[in-house]
Amino acid sequence: MTSRLSENFPARSGNPSIDLTGVHTELQSKTKLTMLEGDILDEPFLKRACQDVTVVIHTASIIDVLGAIHRESIMNVNVKGTQLLLEACVHASVPVFIYTSSVEVAGPSSYKEVIQNGHEDQPLESTLSAPYPHSKRLAEKAVLAANGWTLKNGGILYTCALRPMYIYGEGSPFLSATVNEALHNRGILPSTGKFSTVNPVYVGNVAWAHILALRALRDPRKAPSVRGQFYYISDDTPHQSYDGLNYTLSKEFGLYLNSSWSLPLFLMYWIAFLLEVVSFLLSPIYTYRPPFNRHTVTLSNSTYTFSYKKAQRDLAYKPLYSWEEARQKTMEWVGSLVDRHKETLKPKTQ
Repeated sequence: MTSRLSENFPARSGNPSIDLTGVHTELQSKTKLTMLEGDILDEPFLKRACQDVTVVIHTASIIDVLGAIHRESIMNVNVKGTQLLLEACVHASVPVFIYTSSVEVAGPSSYKEVIQNGHEDQPLESTLSAPYPHSKRLAEKAVLAANGWTLKNGGILYTCALRPMYIYGEGSPFLSATVNEALHNRGILPSTGKFSTVNPVYVGNVAWAHILALRALRDPRKAPSVRGQFYYISDDTPHQSYDGLNYTLSKEFGLYLNSSWSLPLFLMYWIAFLLEVVSFLLSPIYTYRPPFNRHTVTLSNSTYTFSYKKAQRDLAYKPLYSWEEARQKTMEWVGSLVDRHKETLKPKTQ
């Protein structure tokens, strides 16, 4: 039995839906999936949840880049929660632990940093103090360090971590927020990263990579090269800016990019710094949340792309969905958001 632990957080309105219908009837017919919901900081719950479980895929996390959530809460859930879950696996003798990490573990640490087709052998590590990348980095280190731990029954714990690129697809809370903002602003898409070059990854391909990582850790021939390793997960989505991706996925519905002049990147960065100073000075008497900060300016305006060759080699990973399929599925979902918005504009009949 495979168990997934989930938790609801205000910074992440929902996990992207994953459509693997008809893809793996083998998994559907032979694997029992039990969905559990609970607090990742509740040790007794974690121990109960891990009983009679053979694999834990750990996806529970607070994603927050705007400072909406207190740093201590992010560190508790993302780091302490991961450590508690690892300990629960040892107590329940769960032999396989797969962690959903983030490309932000590697960076970018500066908007001036340029990484093109990066790979796992490069010594990249984010130096940002922002709580999300910092917490994910510490959590991933804990997971990889736990590889080889002795389980209560005398067995061995095998771990690995996956670092997806920016995930898009049906149910994406970030894409949903962007589209909804445009629908309330005469169809103008907000500019979030016009200076960036990234290679986003479709949610279905990320899900597929997790399944392949599980298979590899269970395969005596593949497991030795996978244990204790991390893998960048991308696909064949074209390299582009965040703004370009948002436009591609929504232009069919009349949404368009803001063509007005924008501030130079270095000036945006220093304005973000000043806004953070103002927020800090006001904090004793007033909670001021800046519309952007140095973390978001850096993250949204960097050249940062990664190859999936190592995952291809060790996990036999190749994208399950092509760019054309991923784009079509996502556009259909964006269309449903547009239709829902139109419904709210219809006058109510008595």
